[in-house]
Amino acid sequence: MTDTGEPGGTTQTVDSGCDRHDASDVSESKTVFDYGRSAELFPTRSRKPRRSPLSYKRFDTAAAAIRFAIEELPSELLLGAYLQVDEERFGSDGIRRLYDSSRYPLKRRAASQG
Repeated sequence: MTDTGEPGGTTQTVDSGCDRHDASDVSESKTVFDYGRSAELFPTRSRKPRRSPLSYKRFDTAAAAIRFAIEELPSELLLGAYLQVDEERFGSDGIRRLYDSSRYPLKRRAASQG
Protein backbone atom coordinates (compact mmCIF):
# COMPACT_ATOMS: atom_id res chain seq x y z
CA MET A 1 0.00 0.00 0.00
CA THR A 2 1.37 3.42 -0.94
CA ASP A 3 0.44 6.62 0.86
CA THR A 4 -0.19 9.71 -1.25
CA GLY A 5 -1.16 13.28 -0.56
CA GLU A 6 0.46 16.37 0.81
CA PRO A 7 2.50 16.23 4.02
CA GLY A 8 0.18 16.73 6.97
CA GLY A 9 -2.82 15.97 4.78
CA THR A 10 -5.64 13.64 5.67
CA THR A 11 -5.51 11.13 2.85
CA GLN A 12 -4.30 7.56 2.54
CA THR A 13 -4.28 5.17 -0.39
CA VAL A 14 -6.52 2.18 0.28
CA ASP A 15 -7.67 -0.83 -1.69
CA SER A 16 -10.99 -0.23 -3.45
CA GLY A 17 -11.77 -3.42 -5.34
CA CYS A 18 -14.88 -4.31 -3.35
CA ASP A 19 -17.40 -2.82 -0.93
CA ARG A 20 -15.85 -4.36 2.19
CA HIS A 21 -12.25 -3.52 3.12
CA ASP A 22 -10.29 -5.77 5.44
CA ALA A 23 -6.59 -6.48 5.88
CA SER A 24 -6.90 -9.48 3.56
CA ASP A 25 -8.45 -7.51 0.68
CA VAL A 26 -6.37 -7.42 -2.48
CA SER A 27 -7.26 -5.00 -5.23
CA GLU A 28 -5.78 -3.86 -8.49
CA SER A 29 -7.24 -0.36 -8.22
CA LYS A 30 -6.41 2.19 -5.53
CA THR A 31 -8.28 5.20 -4.22
CA VAL A 32 -7.15 7.94 -1.86
CA PHE A 33 -8.93 7.80 1.50
CA ASP A 34 -10.04 11.18 2.81
CA TYR A 35 -10.24 11.29 6.62
CA GLY A 36 -12.22 14.55 6.36
CA ARG A 37 -15.31 13.02 4.71
CA SER A 38 -18.41 12.33 6.79
CA ALA A 39 -18.82 8.74 7.96
CA GLU A 40 -21.31 6.34 9.48
CA LEU A 41 -20.39 3.67 12.01
CA PHE A 42 -22.47 0.53 12.39
CA PRO A 43 -21.39 -1.48 15.47
CA THR A 44 -22.35 -5.13 15.70
CA ARG A 45 -25.06 -6.03 18.17
CA SER A 46 -23.87 -7.16 21.57
CA ARG A 47 -24.87 -10.63 22.73
CA LYS A 48 -25.04 -9.31 26.29
CA PRO A 49 -28.23 -7.79 27.71
CA ARG A 50 -28.58 -4.16 26.71
CA ARG A 51 -27.96 -1.60 29.42
CA SER A 52 -26.87 1.19 27.15
CA PRO A 53 -27.39 0.16 23.54
CA LEU A 54 -24.85 1.38 21.02
CA SER A 55 -26.15 1.59 17.52
CA TYR A 56 -25.65 3.56 14.33
CA LYS A 57 -23.67 6.78 14.72
CA ARG A 58 -22.95 9.49 12.17
CA PHE A 59 -19.75 11.54 12.34
CA ASP A 60 -18.72 14.79 10.66
CA THR A 61 -15.36 13.23 9.75
CA ALA A 62 -14.14 9.71 9.12
CA ALA A 63 -11.21 10.44 11.43
CA ALA A 64 -13.61 11.04 14.35
CA ALA A 65 -15.55 7.87 13.53
CA ILE A 66 -12.33 5.84 13.38
CA ARG A 67 -11.15 7.27 16.70
CA PHE A 68 -14.49 6.46 18.34
CA ALA A 69 -14.47 2.91 16.96
CA ILE A 70 -10.96 2.13 18.17
CA GLU A 71 -10.81 4.13 21.40
CA GLU A 72 -14.38 4.12 22.71
CA LEU A 73 -16.31 1.20 21.25
CA PRO A 74 -16.19 -1.99 23.35
CA SER A 75 -14.06 -4.60 21.58
CA GLU A 76 -16.97 -7.06 21.28
CA LEU A 77 -18.91 -4.43 19.31
CA LEU A 78 -15.94 -3.49 17.12
CA LEU A 79 -15.41 -7.06 15.94
CA GLY A 80 -18.40 -7.09 13.59
CA ALA A 81 -18.66 -3.35 13.07
CA TYR A 82 -18.20 -1.52 9.82
CA LEU A 83 -17.49 2.04 8.82
CA GLN A 84 -19.18 3.49 5.76
CA VAL A 85 -17.62 6.47 4.02
CA ASP A 86 -19.55 7.44 0.91
CA GLU A 87 -19.99 4.11 -0.90
CA GLU A 88 -16.99 2.37 0.70
CA ARG A 89 -17.25 0.01 3.67
CA PHE A 90 -14.43 -0.87 6.05
CA GLY A 91 -14.66 -3.80 8.46
CA SER A 92 -12.97 -3.87 11.86
CA ASP A 93 -9.58 -4.75 10.32
CA GLY A 94 -9.90 -1.90 7.83
CA ILE A 95 -10.86 0.53 10.60
CA ARG A 96 -7.80 -0.56 12.59
CA ARG A 97 -5.55 -0.15 9.51
CA LEU A 98 -6.83 3.40 8.92
CA TYR A 99 -6.28 4.27 12.60
CA ASP A 100 -2.74 2.84 12.56
CA SER A 101 -1.82 4.68 9.35
CA SER A 102 0.81 7.40 9.45
CA ARG A 103 -1.77 9.57 7.63
CA TYR A 104 -4.32 9.37 10.46
CA PRO A 105 -4.75 13.07 11.34
CA LEU A 106 -5.87 12.96 14.99
CA LYS A 107 -3.88 12.43 18.14
CA ARG A 108 -4.12 8.82 19.31
CA ARG A 109 -4.92 7.83 22.87
CA ALA A 110 -1.97 6.31 24.72
CA ALA A 111 -2.00 2.52 24.36
CA SER A 112 -3.31 0.63 27.36
CA GLN A 113 -3.36 -3.03 28.28
CA GLY A 114 -6.89 -4.21 28.82
